[in-house]
Amino acid sequence: MSKLRKYIDIGANLTDTMYSGIYNGNKKHEPDLLQVLKRSWQSGLDKIIITGGNLEESRKALELAITSEHLYTTVGCHPTRCKEFEEHREGANSYLEKLKDIIITGGNKVVAVGECGLDYDRLNFCPKDIQLKYFNLQLSLTKTFNLPLFLHCRNAAEDLYAVLVNYPGVKGVVHSFDGSYEEACKFLDLGLYIGLNGCSLKTDQNLETVKLLPSNRILLETDCPWCEVRPSHAGYKFISKENLVMPTVKKEKWNPEQMVKSRNEPCNIRQILDIVASIRNANIDLLCEQVFDNTMELFFKKDNK
Repeated sequence: MSKLRKYIDIGANLTDTMYSGIYNGNKKHEPDLLQVLKRSWQSGLDKIIITGGNLEESRKALELAITSEHLYTTVGCHPTRCKEFEEHREGANSYLEKLKDIIITGGNKVVAVGECGLDYDRLNFCPKDIQLKYFNLQLSLTKTFNLPLFLHCRNAAEDLYAVLVNYPGVKGVVHSFDGSYEEACKFLDLGLYIGLNGCSLKTDQNLETVKLLPSNRILLETDCPWCEVRPSHAGYKFISKENLVMPTVKKEKWNPEQMVKSRNEPCNIRQILDIVASIRNANIDLLCEQVFDNTMELFFKKDNK
C-alpha cells in the first residue's frame, strides 16, 4: 500500500560526498545518486528538497535541482559554518549577496532560506555570537524574497525563539526537531512547522512529544545521509515489516541496486511515517495526506513566492 502514498522529503543532503562514493575523504565506490533517486521515486517520493548547508553547497544543490522536476532546494548557511561569512575573501556582505544571487537564479526551484539557525551542541565549530550575528543576517533574506525558513536548532530553543519572535508572521519549519513539547509549543505559537526524522524519534521522551504535536504542523524528512532510524532508537520497533526489509550492503561491497549500510536515503521516509502514525494511533494514509498537504502549504503555495 505504501507505493500509493505520496511523500515530500523536506531535508535531504544530496550534495554530500557519500552519494559520490566518498566517505571521510576516501573513495569506496562509484557515484550512485541516480540509483538513490530511482529508489526514491519508486518509493512514492513526489518531491525532494535538497538542503543548502553553505554557499558552495547551495550552488551545487541548485545545479542538481534543475535536473529534475521533482527536486528543489534551500539556500543558506548552517550555524556551525557561519565563520564562512567572515572568512570569505570579499567579506560577509559579499557572502550574503552571493546567497541572494543563487536565490534569484534559482527562481521557483528555491523554496526556503536555510539551513540556518543555532547549534549550541557544536560551539567548537562556531561560537554563539557569530552564529547569532549571521542567523540574523540571513533572516533578511526571508523579507527580501518572501521565503520560509528551514531552521536548525540544537540545544538552543530559547535563543532561537528569542530571535524569531522579532519577526512577526515568519514562516518556516524547525527541522530535525528533538526538543521538548514545551519548546515545540513556542515554535508552534509563532506559526512554524515541526520537521521529524530519525533524530526526532530516538527516545521515549521524543515519542511522547511527537504524540502531542498537531497533525497540521508536522512535516517529514530524512536528513539523509544522516539521521537514519537505528535499532537502538525508541521508534524503531514501530517500523512496519514491509519497510524494514530493505536490503543493504557495506560500502566496501557496493552494489548500485542496493542501499549502503548506515547511509540514509530519501526512500526511508516511509519509516518515519510508520513510526509517527503508530505512536499517534493515526490512520497512516490520512496522516500521509495531511503531511503532504502541510508541506505543499509551506513550501509550494504560490503566494509564498
